[in-house]
Amino acid sequence: MTLRRLSSATLSAVRPGVVQPGYERDRVGVGIVHLGLGAFVRAHLATYTDDVLALEPGDWGIAGVSLRHPDQRDRLAPQSGLYTALQRDSGGISARIVGCLREQLVAPEDPEAVVARMADAATRIVSLTVTEKGYGHDPATGRLDVVHPDIADDVRNPAAPRSAVGFLVAALARRRHAGLAPFTVLCCDNLPHNGRLLAGLVRDFAALRDDRLSAWIDANGAFPCTMVDRIVPATTDADLAAAADAIGLTDAAPLVHEPFRQFVIEDSFVDGARPAWERVGAEPVSDVAPYEHMKLRLLNGAHSALAYLGYLAGHETIADTMADPVLAAYVAALWEHEIIPVVPAPPGADLRDYAASLSARFRNTAIRHRTWQIAMDGSQKLPQRLLSTIRERLSRGLPIPRLAMAVAAWMVYVGGVDEAGRPIDVRDPLAAQLRKAAEDNRILDMEAVFGTDLPRSDTFIAAVTHAYGLLRAVGARRALASMGES
Repeated sequence: MTLRRLSSATLSAVRPGVVQPGYERDRVGVGIVHLGLGAFVRAHLATYTDDVLALEPGDWGIAGVSLRHPDQRDRLAPQSGLYTALQRDSGGISARIVGCLREQLVAPEDPEAVVARMADAATRIVSLTVTEKGYGHDPATGRLDVVHPDIADDVRNPAAPRSAVGFLVAALARRRHAGLAPFTVLCCDNLPHNGRLLAGLVRDFAALRDDRLSAWIDANGAFPCTMVDRIVPATTDADLAAAADAIGLTDAAPLVHEPFRQFVIEDSFVDGARPAWERVGAEPVSDVAPYEHMKLRLLNGAHSALAYLGYLAGHETIADTMADPVLAAYVAALWEHEIIPVVPAPPGADLRDYAASLSARFRNTAIRHRTWQIAMDGSQKLPQRLLSTIRERLSRGLPIPRLAMAVAAWMVYVGGVDEAGRPIDVRDPLAAQLRKAAEDNRILDMEAVFGTDLPRSDTFIAAVTHAYGLLRAVGARRALASMGES
């Protein structure tokens, strides 16, 4: 028997026990435009917003924009934007239908439609999850990369943007011309001081068009910082089958997530306009920095370290990696001896308790978060996740053996060949340059990743070179076992 496809017309056929939208979807207008319609935002920002709408009906529906490909729209549009969120842990699986995604747009097909939706007076927030590489900036400096292909093209063709920053500026320019207030720009990517970083990129890009536009954005706009957290692995064929079994309908766009979620928001919005996310567990604060600092260093830094070392050791997922006593001991020592000592705790937080909770989350065997997935785009991630901690420890004269081992594992990984001599499918915007630098033994000279300071640090070079040689000589597990836990 062929299952009917999930849609507004088939919601009545959803199996009992599956949570459905607790509001009248047709009465919810679009108030948020989100750039980067991937699984994470649908498991995080959208679920918070869906929960708010069930408590406080309002025009906070989301228009999701795919900046590159139509695949997500093609899966979601026949389903009226509905999709299944599967929560998994050791206790089992639970399903909910999320309903706040009201529109799906594909930027390359119709950039004007995207700009028009962002410029519409009803749009009060434009949020983003475009990954670290999607901002057209230099990760080592945080400045706009004016020679980035998408940025350069948007400067030449401002009416048909390609980049996230280009779309933001095009829509803000249109609102200024129409006499409207700007929308709030809400960055939800793992970047240090993400709101302020994006504000600088937008102002710099706007200044390339018109200094007055840049000044207007600076005077009237809002770019709150955020810290977002939820593990959302890539959806597999098995997940598609699990979603169909859970809801009794075919869903082409389900996702899987862990139970944990966190949303810390700097409470600074244009005219104070935002959903009451705090009613469903979000944390509005005056300063996000301590929270994002904690997460970037402890969670994201450890995730990347485990991804590269775990992949080299032959582990497919983070849970598999944490089941390996050598890798588990490594990350525990990384937290205790090299990361926690240089991270200030947010108000009321205990960093060792936080690390223990991360360890438990990483061990969740129901969440198959692939090491290969986390390893993507390392050239964009390392500066924030690992190199910032390294710089701080070096400034204090502290050793970096485990951090250096993570950097060395990344170097082995981007070389494109694993410990068994098999090719690695390296996905990174600098993949070609990294492969060439690896062949020439010059990866540590890459300013785009390491800046100008680390390549001149004898301590850094010596530690990473030693770790790299050890990985090449004996492999990841034996290299880590030789380090001990102290």
